[in-house]
Amino acid sequence: MARFTALERITLPLIVLLTALAGVANYQVWAPVPRFAIATLALAGLAWVVSFATEQLGERFGPAITGMMQSTLGNLPELFVVIFALQKGELVVAQTAIIGSIFANAMLVLGLVIVVGAYRSRDGMMRFSDRLPRDTTTLLLVAVFIIVLLGLSLASHDPASHHVNTISAVGAVSLLIVYFAWVVPYLRADTAPGGEGDGASADDPRAKEGGAAGPEGGGSEPRLSLSLTLGLLLTAGVASAFVSDWFVNALSPAIVQLKISQAFAGLVIVAIAGNAVENTAGLVLAWKGRSDLAISVVKNSVAQIAAFLFPLLVLISFLLATTLTFALAPVYIGAFLVMALALWQITGDGEAAAFEGWALVALYVILATLTLYE
Repeated sequence: MARFTALERITLPLIVLLTALAGVANYQVWAPVPRFAIATLALAGLAWVVSFATEQLGERFGPAITGMMQSTLGNLPELFVVIFALQKGELVVAQTAIIGSIFANAMLVLGLVIVVGAYRSRDGMMRFSDRLPRDTTTLLLVAVFIIVLLGLSLASHDPASHHVNTISAVGAVSLLIVYFAWVVPYLRADTAPGGEGDGASADDPRAKEGGAAGPEGGGSEPRLSLSLTLGLLLTAGVASAFVSDWFVNALSPAIVQLKISQAFAGLVIVAIAGNAVENTAGLVLAWKGRSDLAISVVKNSVAQIAAFLFPLLVLISFLLATTLTFALAPVYIGAFLVMALALWQITGDGEAAAFEGWALVALYVILATLTLYE
């Protein structure tokens, strides 16, 4: 029997209303800004539904599988937004939406999760398994290698710069192979008998401190039946596809009227709206003291977007009106490289203080400010 909290009983009908209103605004061609605002709220709301349903499904699994499910299903809005944008020739929006999702998760969301997690810790230090942060950095560095290599080739106008599409296709396939070579053993470790998964190791300080991090995954009874949970996931996924199309329809006229750049719209507005799953789930889990699961949700999303969704969209784009490649503007190439190094420095040792979280947030704010003038 389903057991919804009072807040959930209010929130779910409100999201249904917003989704319906977004459809009405699109088909009746309301003014650009209201259409855009309603579609943004509906997209964020549907992402929350996916987060909520996945958390219920994840009560049966460990933090690695739960984090992977949340990031996979939570990334549906980004997938649909980018596909519809490419089909309509909005390359800048598509490109900045996908890299904006990586930046938003790796800097803004992760930074805030660290701040909350450190605040809730007894000694002001958020602690978590260091395996996933190291793995995520490795995957990011492979993606960064492709991006930097293409950027240098285009900047120097060497012969390879005339074959960006081919190099991007080969890079996408290579990145997908690396991703699957990582993700399969990673998920198996979470389900293996006696496996650590993404939880704390035996010598983790949390084990000696009486479990400061709190319970990790599978610790409470699901409040929704399996059929209702799957129904919510399916409904939210289908609705996300429609709302993403309406969102892209409203985007261009809205940014013209609001006088903001396409780069800011894609890298900040689309990224934050599309990453509502990680925004809400990561922060709530960090507040509850579930450090490993909070980090897993956010880090899995970073790894998945950079090493799975981005290359997958590159390959899909060859079937669409506009082709997406790994060729980025020099400023974003530099931002990618610094971001990967910052993640390795801050999370590679399995612990982070609040000021390190604020440092990641500061990097995102600076980047977002720059895109206002792009």
